[in-house]
Amino acid sequence: MTTPVISGASQVLAHLPGVSRHGSKPSRELPRNAELEAQYLASLRTFDEALAYAPHRAYLGHVHPRDMPPRPWAHPLAERGAAAAPDGDARFAPDGELMPEDEVLALMALADEFDLLTLDEDVAHRAEAKLASHPLASRLPLSKLEEADGDAQAAAAEPGALPLHLASGELAGGIRPGHDSDQALATPVILENLACKATATLALLHLLAMRNVDPDSIEFVISCSEEAIGDRYQRGGGNMAKAVAIAAGLNQASGADVKNFCAAPLPAMVVAGALVASGVFRRVAVVGGGSLPKLGMKFQGHLKNELPVLEDVLGGAAFIVEADDGASPRLRLDSVGRHRVAAGSSNPQIMEALAVEPLGRLGIAMTEVDDYATELHDPDVTEPQGSGNVPERNYKLLAALAARRGDIQRGDIDAFMTERGMPGFAPTQGHLASALCYLPHALRRLTTGDAQRVQMIAKGSLFLGRMTQQSDGMSVLLERNST
Repeated sequence: MTTPVISGASQVLAHLPGVSRHGSKPSRELPRNAELEAQYLASLRTFDEALAYAPHRAYLGHVHPRDMPPRPWAHPLAERGAAAAPDGDARFAPDGELMPEDEVLALMALADEFDLLTLDEDVAHRAEAKLASHPLASRLPLSKLEEADGDAQAAAAEPGALPLHLASGELAGGIRPGHDSDQALATPVILENLACKATATLALLHLLAMRNVDPDSIEFVISCSEEAIGDRYQRGGGNMAKAVAIAAGLNQASGADVKNFCAAPLPAMVVAGALVASGVFRRVAVVGGGSLPKLGMKFQGHLKNELPVLEDVLGGAAFIVEADDGASPRLRLDSVGRHRVAAGSSNPQIMEALAVEPLGRLGIAMTEVDDYATELHDPDVTEPQGSGNVPERNYKLLAALAARRGDIQRGDIDAFMTERGMPGFAPTQGHLASALCYLPHALRRLTTGDAQRVQMIAKGSLFLGRMTQQSDGMSVLLERNST
């Protein structure tokens, strides 16, 4: 059986402050209260503010999460301009980029095969000129933007359509529904799916370029995104993976989606590894696009604490699983931990099943794992709305389980958290925060760094779908290649 490795990973952020009003929470709350809407729009971050934000710098690979400055990272609105990205930090980063909103909208127009998104002519021309000098310009069908520009006012005024604005208030475009009476093709759903497709494609294109990968060498694509593509008969039955493969020029690939709420990236990683290990495919790409409904999800807590709207970015990620190349970190399929039905649904029971049991099965002490990557949500985003510091809570639990197992002493709990955990740094895009956001850092630590093992742990809240009260999750070990 072939040993699978992860040979590369990329991550991108798409800054969409103007479009963030179409996130699920803002789209419900803002129309009810004109004063709240005005406060929201006045609290949007500039591109430079988003670029300087420490968690974004960690997400894109400028710094390791443990090297971020002390909190708080988000400055109150009254202190705007207090933070700036360090000299040398630009939108392009070791793992991808932070793309500004006009270019993101243009990328969405390029991803639109059904002419549902119309861009304002001036916005389209500006974005096209900027994208023409983009490092990925040769991989983008920029001439298609000439077909996407037009009368944005008219497009936005069509029945069921939505206007799309930049943070400045400028009308950037209008997006129409995919069907006049199908709720699964309503405009918010089309907008969500186009944003997901565009950000996943951007991440994959960056990965292909960074690793100098021949697009035709990828045989299969798996999407672990949170979107639900479909129509009235099959509301979530679609295939984002194949759509991204087409957009990225992977002419020899097919694809399929893996769904598991926030936990989906690790089942996708394990499926990809199993396909490679069994010899079905030699090279598989896994992609995760951004979740637009989660933009502005916790904005009320931010505004209450006089902070800017922090959920103004979509994340995107991609990685490649292939046969052992002798250098890339190995994906240990014998280390997979899963949340069995009988395991129980309390957080300690879930973490016992995902983190402790698989290590015990392999005879590996918890102190023999250098980094634990779990739900790495940015606490600056979650705490103001009352969700607490999710990573800190998880690392305390992991350390307590290590002490109960006898791998550390009770007095070593804080040291365990500091040395093997890390601050949260991912935007509230659950599937990306649930371990996947750490993958590029893990690959560096396992190749050019001093780590030997990294455990990736993902959890998903299945009860949100009202089909079961349980949660789910999966874990897997990445290990330095000793070949």
